[in-house]
Order: sequence, then structure tokens, then C-alpha cells
Amino acid sequence: MSGQIFETEETLIIETPERVPLAFALASIGNRFLAVAIDHTIQFLSIALIVFIFLFAAGATSGGGSNLIDGLGTEVPNWLIAVMILILFVVFSGYFALFEWLWDGQTPGKRLTKLRVIREDGRPITLWEAIARNLLRIFDAIPGFVIPVYSVGLIVVFLSGRDQRVGDLFAGTVVIRERTDDAPTFAETFSNPVSDAAFRRVQRQTVFEANIQAIAEPEIEIVESFLRRRWDLTERQRVWMAWRIALPLMFKLKPKYDAETFTYEGFLEELLHKYHAKARFLN
Repeated sequence: MSGQIFETEETLIIETPERVPLAFALASIGNRFLAVAIDHTIQFLSIALIVFIFLFAAGATSGGGSNLIDGLGTEVPNWLIAVMILILFVVFSGYFALFEWLWDGQTPGKRLTKLRVIREDGRPITLWEAIARNLLRIFDAIPGFVIPVYSVGLIVVFLSGRDQRVGDLFAGTVVIRERTDDAPTFAETFSNPVSDAAFRRVQRQTVFEANIQAIAEPEIEIVESFLRRRWDLTERQRVWMAWRIALPLMFKLKPKYDAETFTYEGFLEELLHKYHAKARFLN
């Protein structure tokens, strides 16, 4: 199992299963507050829009809009009020957790500011980590709740060596900045034609269980292209690119695997073989 080998104030160094260190730039407090400000703005605007839609529906149901709010509790069907409360609860309490789970550790705010939540060992977060880190957002946001101030979270981030708030410490997650200068672009990596080595295994077989049908053809083409051209890269670049390609695929597949024998490059090799074996079976 990969583990952290050393840290600096702004950089987290993680040793991959291939025993190659990768440097992750930790998200600054300014970037994190900008991202959360964007997210809360979207969240509160969504809540306001939902309330407006239901109030409008209530006015239409009661036959007029003059006593829209007054008639909400007397003339609106109870089921409509219950649906509104349920939707508001999901948006208010589940916004961050759902987006981070479905968007590979990102929310709209994090995506705009190029931040991502990952586990401390570099692996993608699961639904559990997404829920756990955001359940404690209420504590981090003290003294505010409806309007979060994040005083506690700010203090804990300053005290933490990895810029973690309480939710991150509890869930074992970190927030990193996406960096494009640590590895060549996809276009640079896949520009030079080389001999087809995509199906040659060079890593110990990484056995995993997942629904391969969830993988789209363009995604497997990226995997295949990387495996063909990986020898044009340095070892560090190759491991970094394998991690970058494997991360969103692991988010999508939610694979079951043995962490002791897992490598990102081995995962991509096994994924390619499984995909083409499935295709041959269907044909």
C-alpha cells in the first residue's frame, strides 16, 4: 500500500505502488475559499430558485399570487410542501458530497479553480470519504451555519501540516491543485507513432472486479494510446500519467482490488485486456 514519505508546507509527496514519488501541490487557503464561495453561491441560488418554483406552483394551485406566502401553509397540498423540504434538504446537505463523489473529487467551484479532493495515499475518494469530510463541514463552518464563516476550519488548516480542515482529518483526504507542468500533455504524449506495445504487460498483474461495460470507447482509446507510448516518457512522467488516466476511470468503475498488489499502470494494463476480452466475447 502506497504511503506518504515526506511533506513540505506547500507540497505533499506520495510514494506510488511503483515506489516512485509524486509531488502534489496542496491547495492554498485562498484557492479553497474562492472555490467554496463559488459553491455556496451556486448552492444558495439553487435553493432560492427551488423555493421560488414551489411558491409559484403554490400560487398557481391556490388560484392567485397575491397571497402566495400566506396561503402556502393552508391551501398548498402537504405532499408539495414535503417534496420541497426534501429537495431543499438534499441540496443544502448533500451538494458537496454528491458532487465530490460523482465528479471525481471536484465540485463546480473546485473545477473552476482547478482543485481536487483525493485520499492521503493519492487514490480517488469513495462515497464514504465524500460524505465523511462534508458531514463535518458544519463543525468547520462554526460560528456560522446557514452563512458559513469557517473560523474553525481556517484555524485547523493553519495548524495542519497538510492544510487539512477537520473534515479532511477525519476522512483522511487532502485538497490538491491540478498541475499541468508535471507531465506532458496528452497531445505531446501521443503525437509520435511507435510500435504497438499496448498489450504487453510490464507490471505485476493487478486483479480487480468492476463492470467494464461502463467504460466508453474513447476512454479505452486513451488507455491504449498511453500504454503504447509510455516508453517515450521518463519513469516519473510515466507513473504520473498512469495516475492521471487511472484516477477518473477508478471513480467511474469503483473497482474492487487488493491494495497490496495494486499499481496504476498495472490497473490500466488489466483494464485494456478485460475490455478487449469482453469485446471478443460479445462478437
